[in-house]
Amino acid sequence: MTPLNTSEWQSLERHYSDLKYTSMREEFVLDSGRFDRFTASCGSLLLDYSKNRITKETMEKLIALAKSAGMKSWTERMFTGEAINNTEGRAVLHTALRNRSNTPVMVDGEDVMPAVNAVLEQMKKFCNQVHNGEWLGYTGKKITDIVNVGIGGSDLGPAMICDALEPYAVEGFSVHFVSNVDGTDLSTTLEILDPETTLFVVASKTFTTQETLTNAESARAWFLQSAKQEDVAKHFVAVSTNAEAVSEFGIDTNNMFEIWDWVGGRYSLWSAIGLPISLYVGMNNFERLLDGGHEMDNHFRNTPLEDNIPVIMGLLGVWYINFFGSQTHAIVPYDHSLA
Repeated sequence: MTPLNTSEWQSLERHYSDLKYTSMREEFVLDSGRFDRFTASCGSLLLDYSKNRITKETMEKLIALAKSAGMKSWTERMFTGEAINNTEGRAVLHTALRNRSNTPVMVDGEDVMPAVNAVLEQMKKFCNQVHNGEWLGYTGKKITDIVNVGIGGSDLGPAMICDALEPYAVEGFSVHFVSNVDGTDLSTTLEILDPETTLFVVASKTFTTQETLTNAESARAWFLQSAKQEDVAKHFVAVSTNAEAVSEFGIDTNNMFEIWDWVGGRYSLWSAIGLPISLYVGMNNFERLLDGGHEMDNHFRNTPLEDNIPVIMGLLGVWYINFFGSQTHAIVPYDHSLA
């Protein structure tokens, strides 16, 4: 049964008819405790959803809808590694990437946490080598610039985080992101870089993504104008699962950081796709980012639906899209760095 056929949905439809012309200003006048009633918290985060077109009854009906849809059951199935991605028949386990409690997470009978921790340790070792000057360019100079070559989730998430966390950048390091197959994107970036001090991170799960490989090959051609083929391994690393293709490109497979098919692209910044983040702000700060993600995961998994921030935000989306017919969702960051 789809949610639209449930009694909970039909109850919301009737409720919407009664509520749709209600004034929010009037609701604040009538209910002095509205702010206290419609807030939720997790750690230092406070969600104020009191300025929405809702009443206590609205939220009770939305929560009833979530319960009838088996929200808690689906949540637990996700965290325990069931293949809830029905389209591809895969688990959805970005939560395992930030599972700081290190409890076992089973996929097809195998605990994935040892592999997750091994990649994190590989990232930490590599970042320390780059930051400490142990990893040097082909002329013996220290790396100063990181160029991430990727597209979609291999670009957008890490780029956003690096922009937001710029005040935490490791001194002496800059990060750049190239995703557009239009050569202007790459050439404009390379104009200000020195091949002797530039490190490229080529991020492609399959290492067959056309846009990414086109830019990676162009970056390699630029690099080889100054260096030799054997120097590529000092200036290019990969985030991928395709060791053969990575090796053919000229990247040492020891410098390939693994990702898994249960990591969705839009959540991949928590994996080795986040390597440019850790190189830019340091592995300690990347691990703090993981800690924060884990705290919110625990909140989502364990907090009652009535006080659950992700659930509340999701249900408000259902309320506006499906009942008010809203087609636009305004996102107004509280800080310019999150824009």
